Amino acid sequence: MISSRDLKDLNPAVAIKARNFIAQCADAGIDLLVTSTYRDWDSQKALYAQGRTTPGAVVTNAQAGQSFHNYCCALDVVPLRAGKCVWSTSDPIWQQVGAIGKACGLEWAWEWPSFKEMAHFQDTGGKTIKQLYSEYLAAEVKAI
Repeated sequence: MISSRDLKDLNPAVAIKARNFIAQCADAGIDLLVTSTYRDWDSQKALYAQGRTTPGAVVTNAQAGQSFHNYCCALDVVPLRAGKCVWSTSDPIWQQVGAIGKACGLEWAWEWPSFKEMAHFQDTGGKTIKQLYSEYLAAEVKAI
């Protein structure tokens, strides 16, 4: 299973935006910890099971193949204050982080109408999960 935190595992265009995002947060006095970038399908399955068939809280509604993390175009972050993660969604630091991420060209999942994820940022290049999945299948077939 692969569950990466490395920006090198992102699509190169997304990695550029992510580095800019992190740098601009640092310029604003906000340290970010990257908690997830690329996640393979087995890791996504395990994460989806959390809170459903395995212990823990539900943290995703995306099954394997349904997460933008599976296609290298999403990252999750958490701001740090005095070296500690700030997970409280009511902390104003998140509004700063979200505004900076959006200014860097990333979509902020906190603004989604359904399952809101404060920590999730992505750039899909305008593609849907269905389109990315089709490209993935085409690449798999080509590799055979």
